[in-house]
Amino acid sequence: MPANLPPQYFEAEQNFRAAKSPAEKIAALEEMLAIMPKHKGTDHLRAELRGRIAKLTQQAGKKGGAQRMSMVIEKEGAAQVAVVGLPNAGKSQLIASVTNATPLVADYPFTTYTASPAMMPFENIQIQLIDTPPLVPQMIEWWLPPLLRRADALLIVIDLNVAPLDQMASVNEQLWQMRISIGLGGDEEGILSRPKVLVVGNKADTPGASAGFAALQATYGEKLTLSYVSARDKYGLEEMKRKVFQVLGIIRVYTKTPGERPDMNDPIILVKGSTVADAAEAVHKDFRAKLKFARLWGSGKHDGIMVKRDHVLQDGDIIELHV
Repeated sequence: MPANLPPQYFEAEQNFRAAKSPAEKIAALEEMLAIMPKHKGTDHLRAELRGRIAKLTQQAGKKGGAQRMSMVIEKEGAAQVAVVGLPNAGKSQLIASVTNATPLVADYPFTTYTASPAMMPFENIQIQLIDTPPLVPQMIEWWLPPLLRRADALLIVIDLNVAPLDQMASVNEQLWQMRISIGLGGDEEGILSRPKVLVVGNKADTPGASAGFAALQATYGEKLTLSYVSARDKYGLEEMKRKVFQVLGIIRVYTKTPGERPDMNDPIILVKGSTVADAAEAVHKDFRAKLKFARLWGSGKHDGIMVKRDHVLQDGDIIELHV
């Protein structure tokens, strides 16, 4: 059975070849494992990668005398979004305000030392946010670049009162050093990841914030999606959530059986542009081949209209699959 590895796997493999330390190699191998689809065709390769990780872990233990901590965070919910920013930008406060998590929040930098996941509700879905250590040159943990490259999107938090344009330039440069592009130009040879991005101008409750956000909009508004919030006062957070959803480029599709109502609290999550056949495969891997037609409620001309397998779905559509 063929492995059918996605393009992201080969990007991680390239990162493994470029890694210099055992810890960096382990991080790349774990990224490859996390990306690899799970089926019989990948069993041998999966075992081989685990063997490499075990060998490198043993080598790292002998040299460093310390146990390695894995920083692969499994994706949960509709998507995974990594939250990044410079020290004291307000990342942890923002996450605390939109999730049920309780990260350490303080008015001094470096309160986040590791990666912490939390779930952000948006309407009837949950989006996973990951709080990360502040971006500081020469202080980037070995596991952070692969974690950011694995994420579906980046949420960049900017303190609107502290030279926001300089902050954006610094964040962009540090991401570039990790071989991550956010679409602000430059030679992209060797770039491994081009994630979707939302820039969040934080601390809208402070003097000068509106001028700082206007500067961000004037400089980056045509290339990046921006949001204006106060994490402390919980201002603009609902609009920010909606923009996260929009930036991710995903849709919610609901299924129903004949004669029954759909469960509107349990959507299938698909990327924009997905078809009825893609939705069928998401329900069950065998349904794509067996699918004869579907009935559609939502974006069709009429409710219950019959559509073919190549019909492109829209957010909120309801489908009834006939196999």
